[in-house]
Amino acid sequence: MTSAVTTDTSARPGYGQLLRTPGALGFVLPGFAARLPFGMLTISILLLVQHTTGSYGSAGIVAAVTGISMALSAPLMGIFTDRFGQSAVLVPVVLAHSAAVSGLAALALAGAPVWALALAAVPTGASVPQVGPMVRARWAARLEGSPLLPTAAAFESVTDEFTFVVGPVLATALCTGVHPAAGLVTEATLTLIGGLLFAARRASQPRTHVPSATGEKRAFALSYPGLRVLIFAFLGIGAVFGGMQVSLAAFSNEIGNPGANGLLYGVFAAGNMIAGIAMGAVAWKIGPRRRLILGYIGLTAAASVLWAAHSMILLGALGLVVGLFIAPALITGYTMVEQLVPANARTEAFTWLTGSIAFGQAIAVILAGRLTDAHGSSYGFLVPMAATALALATLLALRAKLAPKAPSRIVNASAPGTEAAARAEATASATPSPAPAPTSRNRVNERGMGHRVPVTVD
Repeated sequence: MTSAVTTDTSARPGYGQLLRTPGALGFVLPGFAARLPFGMLTISILLLVQHTTGSYGSAGIVAAVTGISMALSAPLMGIFTDRFGQSAVLVPVVLAHSAAVSGLAALALAGAPVWALALAAVPTGASVPQVGPMVRARWAARLEGSPLLPTAAAFESVTDEFTFVVGPVLATALCTGVHPAAGLVTEATLTLIGGLLFAARRASQPRTHVPSATGEKRAFALSYPGLRVLIFAFLGIGAVFGGMQVSLAAFSNEIGNPGANGLLYGVFAAGNMIAGIAMGAVAWKIGPRRRLILGYIGLTAAASVLWAAHSMILLGALGLVVGLFIAPALITGYTMVEQLVPANARTEAFTWLTGSIAFGQAIAVILAGRLTDAHGSSYGFLVPMAATALALATLLALRAKLAPKAPSRIVNASAPGTEAAARAEATASATPSPAPAPTSRNRVNERGMGHRVPVTVD
């Protein structure tokens, strides 16, 4: 199991320094291979079900059930991962997912009714492996307190967006050029191979967190108000992904060029990836809360004009701008988890955020599918506009929740090597005596979850 490592803070944090972190490449490379199929799943379902039913609305329902199932199961998967370890959870999950996807594809090709496809979509979504949160948890464990953490968050966002550039393009090419089910078959195969390779890298896993023998209760990630605010923000981001996938596919069909869907979505995701690279290369002087709000304002403004685009070039340009504004919000949100949630609940926290993106995407797919079937692709683009506006209003109203009550960074008190852990061990082995009063330098908080180390926050 991994532990926090010491990094050289004299050099400016950057991607080169990040990837020189001991053991990093051992989980980064298989982690990328394991999450690439995630970018293929929704669009593969949409294209296959639309092909067999002739309806974007029906395809949207099946894709949405998949996303909702994933959103509901992801936090539970995160809790089990924090408790039992990544490999113990990941191996059975990737086996189940490959079987579920194969079953869904077979039913669609057999002409099964929509209700049967929706039923098969439940295990398909519930078994999506949460590789992205697991990789982020490994970075958080290795870089505890390091200035490289924002760079790691940016790197992971770039990796995610690269999968969303390659995934939809690959899935579209397979579904339109090879066979309608080829996208799902490839997704299932890559998930199985990549997931098993990542699970085999046990040395870099974060420590599991066993419940205290003294009966101390573990706080769940959702009990931290800052995370709940981030969930609302990520729901809006998910709605952008879902609304764009359906509306771009419908727009491509409307102009008589279905293959343009992969290109348009790739341009959108490329904007996100470019901004993510820039985010990790900049030494920011403004705090994360302000960066999140500014990025979300830009995202809302950009998403508000998508419906007006009636040419492929204009829509591609607007999609690129939307992508450029997603990265600041997404990266900053993931970075803030380290400040808002203790180490023994971080994998769960990351899965809540990933799940909220999936849930927002699922709802957007349903709404955009219905609007697109009834009125055309322009109406489908209204979904990202409305969702980001609502999320921004929530973010502005509850922005105070995004900072700890005191200027601090939450650190797990039970983590080996911390002063709190050493003090607890010494107390347990000593003859019982009245406990000394805690000092201002080292105080355990009321929840019993950790001690607080002052740092600068926005």
